[in-house]
Amino acid sequence: MLNKPTDYIASLAKGLRVIEAFGTDTPRLSIAEAASATGLDRATARRVLLTLAREGYADYDGKFFTLTPRVLRLGVSALASLPLPQLVQPWLDQLSEQIGESCSVALLDETEIVYVARAAQKRVMSIGLMPGSRLPAFCTSMGRILLASLLREQAIALIEKSDLTPRTPFSVTDPAEIIRRVDQARENGFAVIDQEVELGLCSIAIPLFDKHGRTVAALNIGLSATSADADSLAERFLPKLLSVQSGLRRVL
Repeated sequence: MLNKPTDYIASLAKGLRVIEAFGTDTPRLSIAEAASATGLDRATARRVLLTLAREGYADYDGKFFTLTPRVLRLGVSALASLPLPQLVQPWLDQLSEQIGESCSVALLDETEIVYVARAAQKRVMSIGLMPGSRLPAFCTSMGRILLASLLREQAIALIEKSDLTPRTPFSVTDPAEIIRRVDQARENGFAVIDQEVELGLCSIAIPLFDKHGRTVAALNIGLSATSADADSLAERFLPKLLSVQSGLRRVL
């Protein structure tokens, strides 16, 4: 807990804001673009970017900055420090082998989910998912079940804050309908998605609880929509998901 101004390092906070400004749609940034994206003045953005370049976390071609693979050390170190991936990975591997489909565990980070563990039997998405990968919460099964674990007011606030740009023609983008589906996931204890995040992909997700009954993550099974009807996912896979949920609750 921050008790006094000396507990807060403003320069570190500014550096993190600049790093977070890079993304899929902004893989390279000029000083002016970084300043605009972060709300920092140009001089501060310039110093941060040049510091990142000097420390090996960014490349600079004289106009644009791009992050280097070195920056992955920050995320990998953070993931490695979490006990959750190590605890769930054996369960994911076993479940994936049993059902012949890909399984994942993710956490909620504001309006996105972050993958922390995965066992892939086959590639069912065009993008390669791995620990550290991010997807929007509003259109993913794990995102909806994690939103359902929040107070309803908190879930609504995050949905209203989200970029609801559709990822496929099947993506639900009306906030009221998304909230209704989150409410349904809360009532059912699971969430099903049918080609909302990517064409040809459907998935089912449930929450993972710790020994105190608190939701700590989400577990899902993702598979090709051609091999399963979304309406049948609960009947086919929910018992096995709940078995893993029960087993992990004893160790989380």
